[in-house]
Amino acid sequence: MATLKGVDDAFLGVGDKPGLDIWCVMGSNIVPIAKSFHGKFYTGNCYIILNTAELKSGTRRHNVHYWVGEEAKQEDCFMASDKAVELDAALGSQAVQYRETQGEESDEFLSYFRPCIIPIQGSFSSHWSRSGDECDRTTMFRCEGEHVPRVREVPFSRSSLDHSAAFIVDTPSKIFLFSGCNSSIQTRAKALDVIKHLRENRHCGRCEIGTIEDGKLVGDSDAGEFWNLFGGYAPIPRDVPGTVNGESMTTSPKKLFWINKRNLVPMEANLLDREMLNSDRSYILDCGTEIFLWIGITTLVSERKTSITALEDYVHCQGRSSIGRTVIVTEGHEIADFKLHFQHWPKNVVQKLYEAGREKVAAIFKHQGYDVAEIPEDKSPQLISSNGCLKVWLVDRGCATLLCTEEQEQLYNGDSYIIQYSYAEDGKDYHLFFAWSGQNSIQEDRVATVSLVSSMADSVKGHAVVGQMFEGREPELFFLVFKSLVIFKGGRSAAAAYMNSVLQNSNRTEWYQKDGTALFRVQGLRHDCIQAIQATNSLNSSHCYILQDGASLFTWLGSLSSPGDHALLDRMMNKLWPLKQSLLVREGSEPDHFWKTLGGRSEYSKEKLVKGWPADPHMYTCTFEQCLFKAKEVFSFTQDDLATEETLIVDCSEEIYVWVGLHSGVTSKEHALDIGKMFLQAGIGQDGRRSIDTTVYAVAEGEEPAFFTTFFDWDSSKQAEATLGNSFERKLAMLKGLSPKLEESSPDTRISLRKSPSRRPAAAGRPSEPAATPEQQPSARKIAFGSAGRLARERSPSASGLLSPSSASSSPKSRVNSSPSTPAVARRLFSSSSMHAAAEAAAAASHVASPTAKGSRRR
Repeated sequence: MATLKGVDDAFLGVGDKPGLDIWCVMGSNIVPIAKSFHGKFYTGNCYIILNTAELKSGTRRHNVHYWVGEEAKQEDCFMASDKAVELDAALGSQAVQYRETQGEESDEFLSYFRPCIIPIQGSFSSHWSRSGDECDRTTMFRCEGEHVPRVREVPFSRSSLDHSAAFIVDTPSKIFLFSGCNSSIQTRAKALDVIKHLRENRHCGRCEIGTIEDGKLVGDSDAGEFWNLFGGYAPIPRDVPGTVNGESMTTSPKKLFWINKRNLVPMEANLLDREMLNSDRSYILDCGTEIFLWIGITTLVSERKTSITALEDYVHCQGRSSIGRTVIVTEGHEIADFKLHFQHWPKNVVQKLYEAGREKVAAIFKHQGYDVAEIPEDKSPQLISSNGCLKVWLVDRGCATLLCTEEQEQLYNGDSYIIQYSYAEDGKDYHLFFAWSGQNSIQEDRVATVSLVSSMADSVKGHAVVGQMFEGREPELFFLVFKSLVIFKGGRSAAAAYMNSVLQNSNRTEWYQKDGTALFRVQGLRHDCIQAIQATNSLNSSHCYILQDGASLFTWLGSLSSPGDHALLDRMMNKLWPLKQSLLVREGSEPDHFWKTLGGRSEYSKEKLVKGWPADPHMYTCTFEQCLFKAKEVFSFTQDDLATEETLIVDCSEEIYVWVGLHSGVTSKEHALDIGKMFLQAGIGQDGRRSIDTTVYAVAEGEEPAFFTTFFDWDSSKQAEATLGNSFERKLAMLKGLSPKLEESSPDTRISLRKSPSRRPAAAGRPSEPAATPEQQPSARKIAFGSAGRLARERSPSASGLLSPSSASSSPKSRVNSSPSTPAVARRLFSSSSMHAAAEAAAAASHVASPTAKGSRRR
């Protein structure tokens, strides 16, 4: 294997397989760490960590982290940073580098080592003599974090306890968990994951577990044992509000420096622009809570090491070695967080899919005498069953009218519609609802469509999922529920009819008329799923078109269209005009009458349209901080991150999914769609360059369809306990080997979301179907969001049947799902009915305190 100049031989050939590679800095050398020791970091050492992930595009993403222990030598820190640069060079200078400090690690770094990292005192060289000592002594850990626990060892003393975190006391015979009254349910649940890790690795799986709630003194043997370890009970002082060091830095102005031989040269600029960065230089961008080092693509490895050293000097001189985040990026591979600090950043060229490569391969096969037709076309994945039942409603002036079978596959872009597709999957009944709005539909109909579809989804039996989408941005799933679909310009609604009459009087109408002129673009996902969409008078070489001129018809074949596209065109012609013949026209041989019908020759796109690479999904938690909506990414997410107290967003670029836990504060699917819109308006993810008309789905816990679970390594058995207790109670029952029973749970943890009367539409807004019988009417004991929650309600022993929704406030933090009052930004986006429902929940929560959230004594 060839040796790269200035690169350690230990890095050659790494990064070819997904997973982790770790090296420990030992003097001037690096030592590879065996996989059995991954996650074990010693406080006296520095480590280099490479994480390789394979993306859906087939490329590999490399993240390089160098971890600095709190007792590590300064020279080891500089050596780790230099070796990280060499590792990046070995990977083609495409990696992103992160500086990780013990105790201040990034969430992304911690997500590699689930369930946790527990730094070990000492150095790696002496670990052999230390093994086996951990089980013989009592240790105490502080645990924080809701998706990746941050664990650090604290002195075994009563003074180490406080009310804001969870604490683990590991004794030779028993492990205790003390939950501070201000700690969240998710933090306590993550602390149980740490306890499970300790029991398996330090106690060989044989150890008792005790749990203590802050403030609970009597009637609990675990509490007595726990306080005896400290010589008896004594009250814990109140938490003193601390000053967040990052707050002052958050508001500080950005500072940009050019690195000139380890010297920092300030660059004065009111606004940052991409053109300020030269490829032969390196720059430091100080944003307060995070510091970036940008390295030009033409710099040498030696120059990059000098820049890294300058960065280390700057961090130490600023006294911020353990504060904030330090990220190193190379030109052309900048992360979104870095680019957002610049006013103008050119959009990356989207990498094309393999269609062009397929054409070249097909040409080679054809030249060698093979039948190119034998090369199969790529098939769309089976996202949903094709044997379902379709219903379509037209929304007009707040009312929904069911369309007949002949009309439900004909939509108009001046209207809004509700589409219901019911199907069976894995022995369960699913109902997929779409709220679809055409480009020329009015805002009043769009709002009414979302409200009506939420109400309809709440009233059906089975598992319901709601999606909101707009014309031109429909996902494949939308087209798959139709066997064939035609989208006309115009409308059936009263507003569309009025607009059409106005345009006709001004002779500017392009709306569809049976005896008029219209151009349809024909497309399809497969032979039994085709669409014809009325387009403007503009062609594209990648598509096939039908041109209608009164009684005459043209079929136009683009030069870049495929034989499969031609077959779809024939099928659509037979469907729309089965008794008529069309004149076949190939691109480049159009008659004059064809162009005259289109309004004359004009320029149009002649480039091959290819499908982009599928986006890798990202997950975010939703929070409110000082009345502002914020989302925080959950890295390396799994099914276990779907905590029942939270509202989470799975971002797939072209569509987003709002997942709502049964114990969250979201009151309806309409409320969930509003949260999705807030996420899009905030410009989170995708470099902030995404349309707010992106498709949004609302998915309830326990009702996840297959097209959602495909983003996870899904275990259906975990859904069995989906309605039994909160996250902490579920994990505690499994950890103790018990089967969680609803009757054993605290009453407040079995709270379901009540359906607010104000969320029900007026009678005029209900679909025009036969009225439901009393047996079919939704029971008052059913929740507004999800059949799984309704099951919990019906099994609840509560005599009243309606419990307080106070358990939604499971965390003292200001969350979307637990905020006592809705922030102003939420009030602007949520409808008045959803605000009313949220106010009811907040009022009830103010009278009934949640014992599991606050750690108070259960009654």
